[in-house]
Amino acid sequence: MSSKINRRDFIENTSLAIAGLALNPFSNHESTKSGPLLPGRDWLKNEPLIMVGCWDTFPLYHYRRQGDNPDWFMETYKKQQSEDAVKNLADLGVTMAIIHFFKGFGLKAEREHMEDARKLTGLCHKYHIKVGVYIGSTIMYETFMLEEPNAEKWFVPPYMGAPVRYGADQEFRKLAYFKYPEYERYLKNVIRIAIQDYHADLLHFDNTSMRAIASVFQHPLAKKQFVEYLNNSYSEQERKARFGFSDMTYVEPPSGSQNFAVIDNPMMQDWMNFRCQQLADFCKDITEYARQLDPHIVMEHNPSSGFNGYNTMWEQGIDYPRLLKQMDIAWTEAGGKSYVTEDGRLISQIRTYKAYTQLHNKVFTYTNEDPLKMAESMAFNRQCLGWVGDMMAGTEIEEVYRRYIQFYRKNFDKYYRDVENVPDVAILHTYATMAHNMGRPYQSTLLFEQTFIQGHILWDMIFDEQLNDLSKYKVLVLADQECLSDLQIEKIETFVKRGGGIIITEHSSLYKPPHGRRKQFGLKNIMTVEAPQWSEENRPSKSPVYPEPLLNVKPTKNVAGKGRVVYIPEVIPEKAKPLTADMTNEYWHLPKNWKSLLEFVDWASGSGLSLNIEASETVVAELMEEKENGAYIVHLLNYDADHRKKITDIPVRVQISANKKVQRVRVLSPDRDKEEDITFTTNNQRVSFSVPTLEVYDVIAIETKS
Repeated sequence: MSSKINRRDFIENTSLAIAGLALNPFSNHESTKSGPLLPGRDWLKNEPLIMVGCWDTFPLYHYRRQGDNPDWFMETYKKQQSEDAVKNLADLGVTMAIIHFFKGFGLKAEREHMEDARKLTGLCHKYHIKVGVYIGSTIMYETFMLEEPNAEKWFVPPYMGAPVRYGADQEFRKLAYFKYPEYERYLKNVIRIAIQDYHADLLHFDNTSMRAIASVFQHPLAKKQFVEYLNNSYSEQERKARFGFSDMTYVEPPSGSQNFAVIDNPMMQDWMNFRCQQLADFCKDITEYARQLDPHIVMEHNPSSGFNGYNTMWEQGIDYPRLLKQMDIAWTEAGGKSYVTEDGRLISQIRTYKAYTQLHNKVFTYTNEDPLKMAESMAFNRQCLGWVGDMMAGTEIEEVYRRYIQFYRKNFDKYYRDVENVPDVAILHTYATMAHNMGRPYQSTLLFEQTFIQGHILWDMIFDEQLNDLSKYKVLVLADQECLSDLQIEKIETFVKRGGGIIITEHSSLYKPPHGRRKQFGLKNIMTVEAPQWSEENRPSKSPVYPEPLLNVKPTKNVAGKGRVVYIPEVIPEKAKPLTADMTNEYWHLPKNWKSLLEFVDWASGSGLSLNIEASETVVAELMEEKENGAYIVHLLNYDADHRKKITDIPVRVQISANKKVQRVRVLSPDRDKEEDITFTTNNQRVSFSVPTLEVYDVIAIETKS
């Protein structure tokens, strides 16, 4: 995992990397029996996910990692495995425990603590707590090689003068090429033991963020497979047209050792796509294998960084729309605390929650740091409260977090299960744009999203595939989405001409995939501005600044068919990021023209937006609809709760469906003991009311009747 990603000290991102062992070291042991599973994976949508974990606390790893373990370490380890600890977790409301299973020392080396894990699994199932077992992606070669000396072939050879290992602080962990056949076979044996012998409910694969980093693909087999990929992807004539030659025999993969503003080198583009596809195919393969053994098994991986301004395609070989199709749940370890900084930046994980939800995944993340983290997960993660502590949380958790867990459990069926968000706006991330340009597309897209978050706009993050159906959105935003295919342009123009609004900024549609310049904007049929004039001096390799100049025009508005079109020449940053830098949260200031952006979105919507809130930019809102009973749920979060302990009298107006009549409006919160009815008025299918008090988190339930 990149050193840029923050993570908890006491829970390391370790992992999995073994494959090909026929021996089952537990074959002479009787399997631990667990309680019956819910049909299929129905518990994923029918139960709240409140999780704890102990995957890095077993002795072998602790002793090897650090020799100065405290005298009471083993006592603590045994307490975490005890029935009292598990019972206390059940009483707290915990529904999922991710426990140690296979770190990568070897099945024989880890046999003792795996036996402990077997007993702990039985205890968790006894108290109706689902169990996820940890499977690591690195190899602790000192013990592993004693069992599998042939594993030397799996490891990536030294690269750029250094061994390919987990990190400087844990050099005993080597990285293997995950597509090496014997490695995959060994890993599948680990999976088989977890499912058939341990009756795991979930498989937790750690460090997916490291599997496809650049150095891993310097393995000889990866190089060979890359050449095969090029030969299979293009005909001889296509290879010559793309690369200038057709014989790929001596092609070497790029080093991947630096970030670029624009990646227009065709070999780099294909190598990045190859890495993303190899990782997605690998995850698909192990998912299919696991579900042959148990169709009910839940698959969860840790790609770690989420949507926090990184070009994960280039840096990690992770294309989230491809990768998340192969799993049910994904971790994010980026971000840390959610809050408002001293210089006014609102820091959150909302982007990741929205992206993963769009891609049909739930999010596992740490929420035990602050009540606002739990509130954020309730509002945007819907059915998963996240990681609330270790196996001793049942007795050690602070009262404020216990109150939030109880609130979530009490109200889960009414307000968090089977709900869908009500989005007015979609903001597009295309692979061809976000993979190939680290510059303005990242800056403009994330700053427009920041405007949505702090401007109380209801929005979705969408990807290439979601362009197939834009019918539920009022407005589509293209924030410098340079690369659009002809087919994508046709779909977007159809959406606009049928009545959808669109916001187009900077150079959106000026390029076609993978990153080829058009003479004119691809969306020229609905735009009223001309493309910037092309100059050889604007080529990325020659320009020290942004590859092409911005248009020197004012924002324009026009009508195309039944839709409304806005062109904005720039999303103006308060603090511009360096061209090749990641768009991390130090740059998440609201853009200078954020108020104008909101006005343009409102105009483009035509009929107006579904939610209007008169509150500061430190208050965040989300609107959900509960389909079964027809209720609307407004989530309000105070991101500046450290300074503004209480906000009072917040006016809210919500658009409701034409066939519904409001019966009651009430507010409830884990910050207060009592629910409160709110007076309201209705006019033209809009209900208006004032929220009396917001401390950290309020839920406003609007009950309707058809």
